[in-house]
Parts: sequence; C-alpha cells; structure tokens
Amino acid sequence: MATFTSIGDHTDPGFGVYVHWPFCAAKCPYCDFNSHVRHQPVDQPRFVEAFLKEMAEARRLSGPRTVTSIFMGGGTPSLMDPATVEAVLNGIAKEWHVPDGIEITMEANPSSVEATRFRGYRAAGVNRVSLGVQALNDADLKFLGRLHNVEDALKAIKLARDIFPRMSFDLIYARPKQTVEEWERELKEAVSYAVDHLSLYQLTIEEGTPFYGLHKAGKLIVPDGEQSAVLYEATQDITAAIGMPAYEVSNHAAPGAESRHNLTYWRYGDYAGIGPGAHGRLTMGASKIATATERKPEEWLKLVEENGHGMIDQEILGYDEQADELLLMGLRLKEGIDLVRWQSLSGREPDPEREQFLIEHGFIERLGNSRLRCTPAGMLILDAVVADLAC
Repeated sequence: MATFTSIGDHTDPGFGVYVHWPFCAAKCPYCDFNSHVRHQPVDQPRFVEAFLKEMAEARRLSGPRTVTSIFMGGGTPSLMDPATVEAVLNGIAKEWHVPDGIEITMEANPSSVEATRFRGYRAAGVNRVSLGVQALNDADLKFLGRLHNVEDALKAIKLARDIFPRMSFDLIYARPKQTVEEWERELKEAVSYAVDHLSLYQLTIEEGTPFYGLHKAGKLIVPDGEQSAVLYEATQDITAAIGMPAYEVSNHAAPGAESRHNLTYWRYGDYAGIGPGAHGRLTMGASKIATATERKPEEWLKLVEENGHGMIDQEILGYDEQADELLLMGLRLKEGIDLVRWQSLSGREPDPEREQFLIEHGFIERLGNSRLRCTPAGMLILDAVVADLAC
C-alpha cells in the first residue's frame, strides 16, 4: 500500500496544481462546466505542449513552490492517453518541487474506463481516482444523460479499487421523485463498494443547460426546498452513521481520506490553474492574484502558442476580497475558518450583532476564540450566512 503525505491543516493549506482537460464524449444536460464535445480526434501532443508552456508561465508567477496535490479535472480526463497524463505530470515536476507520496487525482467517467488505461494512469503517477458515477440505477443514469449504465459503473469501481490506492466517486441526489428511503439504500450500496470518499451533490438547475429550459417550461420538476433539505439532512445522518461524515458541505470521507487537493481550495491556499477555463490563486509577495484562462479550447490553444499562456485575466485581490473569499470557501468546511487569519485580512472583527444573531438562531458557532464554523442548520443556508458575515 502506498503511503501519503499528511492532508495538512488550516495553518498550511498547501499549494495545488489543477489541470483542466476540457473534452467530453457527450455533454450532460445538467452540466455547466467548461466541457466540449469534439467529433474529430483531439491533437493530444499539441495540447501537451500548450500545457507545458502555460505551466512555465504559472511557475514564473508563483515562484518556487512545493506541490502538495495535483488534480486533473474536466471535461473527462480519462479520455487522455496515459502518455499524455505522464507528460503533464512530468511537466509539473519540472516547474515545481513534487515530493514523493503527494495526492495525484484524476477524474474519470465509467464509460471511458478500461483496465489498460487505468494501469497506464497508475504507472504515470496517478494514485487517486474520482469516478463520475452519479447514480446507481439505470433509469436515473439515462435521465442524467450519462453514457454508462450501472454495470459499467460497478466495473469501473472495481477496477479503480484494484489499481489505485485511493478512490472516490460522485453521486447526484434530489433527483425527480427521489424518496429518502431510495436515497438511503443507494448511499448504503455506494459505501459497500469499499470507497473511502464520496462526493454527494444536490441536483441543481443551472442556467444555460438543457435542464434549465425543461425546468423553466415546467417539464422537469425537482424536489422543492423543503424536500431538498430533508434529503440533505438524511445524507448527513446516513454518512455519519456509516463512518463517512461530511467534512465539507458536499464531501464525505473516512477519517484521513479527505481530498487533499480540495482542502487546499477550501482552506484558501494557493493553486495554479492550467488549461482552458482553469482558475488559479497565486500569492506574489504581499499580494494574491486571481488568474483565469480562455474557456474555448481552440482559442486557448492559439493564445498559448502565440503568447506562452492562455490567461485572459490576472486580478490583484485586495485584502477585503481575500477575506471574503476565505469566508466563502472556509465556511463550507466542518472545521470552519481561522478567525485570526480572516481578521488579519479584513482588518476587523466579525460584526458582533450579526454574529450574535446567527449564533442565537443556531446557524454558526465559535470553537474557542480562534475558529468559527457553520452548524448543520447553517449549512442549509450557507450562502445567506456568508453574505451576512461578509457585510
């Protein structure tokens, strides 16, 4: 069994590298991610060269850093050849220090999984896989526009479990007509497949997606706020009872199996974003900059080949903006936020009247004098709590 470096703590959020592979075999009707379908083969060597060039620019901005996690997301990264993955990881190691044993995650769809590719990814250095399963019944998989069925999903789960030291998979709940009892059975089945991490997302209707049009026309009915809250609360109870409590609003893990890379985001650490539509946060001296790249893959590729990177935005974040982002990200976590760090950025204490109101209504709580977090009730209205505290 491979050994892994510690997931760290809030005092050292770490430095992550995110690589975005923007291509999918099909576009799911609920998805608003930066993903694109191409009916001709993608020129992977050309994209690798562009990734390497953009890494060099990110390294110029970040300076020398030690990488604590790598995440390849998309899109569907499991459409990449193993040689492409290996070249990307070698490029990261060329630009920054990459210690042995760090978490290297790759997203994969069950429909694009085969044993030889998985073994190739493992040989390239990937040690954690995150599978986009989304449902464990064929009717809902078809509704969600997935290309795989339950049989494909179970095959992919078994392969991942056999080949990679760690694995996770995603499920979507609050699906039309879904009952708490059905969801409870599905969750317990998911855990029975010996995963150590689950990402459990409520189905949301995002503008610009096919589901948005159907919902607006009254042809797609999803659980209302009250029923969604019941399903959310059931999710927390079920996962806690089976030893995989929430450590973030949508993420659940056995102790020690939390996603190191995602913790870096939520603890407001630095990360380099590489590839079409990738975002980053990089500390430069006393400042932090937010980076964003061109979303359209071919346009991004052209920019990189002409300019050495595809970045279209580099914004210097003021202390107030950093404090707001820390609040927005950190309150998603069960551990909450480091108040001293937030105060050092915002230059103030939380508004005592607002804080007291939220405490009295059971939405937030103090952990000693140094930390502040949402309660389970507060997690249900997270956006409102964040907005109240940020004022």
